[in-house]
Amino acid sequence: MDSPDEVTEKPKSKTTITVRIKRLDPELPLPAYAYPGDAGLDLVAAIDCTIEPHQREMIPTGLQVAIPEGYAGFVLPRSGLASRVGLSMVNTPGLIDSHYRGEMIMIAINHDDEQPIEIKRGDRIAQLVIMPTPVVTIEEVDELDSTQRSEKGFGSSGV
Repeated sequence: MDSPDEVTEKPKSKTTITVRIKRLDPELPLPAYAYPGDAGLDLVAAIDCTIEPHQREMIPTGLQVAIPEGYAGFVLPRSGLASRVGLSMVNTPGLIDSHYRGEMIMIAINHDDEQPIEIKRGDRIAQLVIMPTPVVTIEEVDELDSTQRSEKGFGSSGV
């Protein structure tokens, strides 16, 4: 067994890509990672709004994005807001295709039964994850290969 001071595996190198962003509001920050190694870039609200219990709200980010061909953007809720106040997204994750050039907008929902959620302009409301998207070729077959799980569905692992 390795001692705690020994590194058993080198970190894998990360691919770096450039994503072009147009700020529709120059006073709002560009998306940024909160910590080194984070997967998601924080996105902020471009407006103040109140989301009543079980209501939805379209929250603009004040950003347009040009995601490179072969990649897609996935807009995800921030886990801290989800656990503290029940803020999530109706279409989790929100998908941004590489050819979309409109403003990124979060479709927020308040899952709390009683408390409204106050969003202030500049609040971090979501995160953007950029991932590669291979081109998939569809092959129709008469039968699929057999696996240990096979057709067992939800909860089939006992968890």
